Amino acid sequence: MIRVFVVDDHPVVRHGLIAILRYEDGIEVVGDAADGGSAVQLILELRPDVVLLDLRLPVLSGVEVMRQVRPQAPQVHFLVLTTYDTDEYIAPALAAGAQGYLLKDALPDELARAVRALAHGGAALEPAVAARLLERIAEGERGEELSSRELEVLQLLVAGASNKSIAAQLNLSENTVKSHISHIFGKLGVQSRAEAVSVALSRGLVTITRA
Repeated sequence: MIRVFVVDDHPVVRHGLIAILRYEDGIEVVGDAADGGSAVQLILELRPDVVLLDLRLPVLSGVEVMRQVRPQAPQVHFLVLTTYDTDEYIAPALAAGAQGYLLKDALPDELARAVRALAHGGAALEPAVAARLLERIAEGERGEELSSRELEVLQLLVAGASNKSIAAQLNLSENTVKSHISHIFGKLGVQSRAEAVSVALSRGLVTITRA
């Protein structure tokens, strides 16, 4: 069962998200919060698998929530759900540790798919959002070339696949997959799956598919 926590200061939005997720098999909403301060306290207490997080919140912003929670609960995955698709919001969110970034006009099945991807170690970055962020990446920042195997792994990362799924699809051990991902991060100059997806899409290294 994937345990989800919802953070949004608008009651209609918050309760709407909860209602949507309660109809999804294998997903359980374990709590919710209307401000960043309460969110930090409850997330650390409940330790959910995935947090649906708005960025503009009372008391503490969504970015500050991630900054406070991640050092204490690195196993918690953050899916930002917001109306803002400009890089002034996207870049700080990814830098703070968001593994997913969706806009609030996402369809219910897209939301559920993103929650499942994050819970299994994948990433969920809306293509339009990725495009906004990637305009900032300098053309000259190419780094080392990726091997054919690393490109295969990267393609599956973009599709939201977990390490276990990548291992199964490529007939590799999970340790080998982890090693490939580490090399990919180093060559792309990134520190997270979401950033790797962003850079990969910006450079045309892979195309968007579904795992």
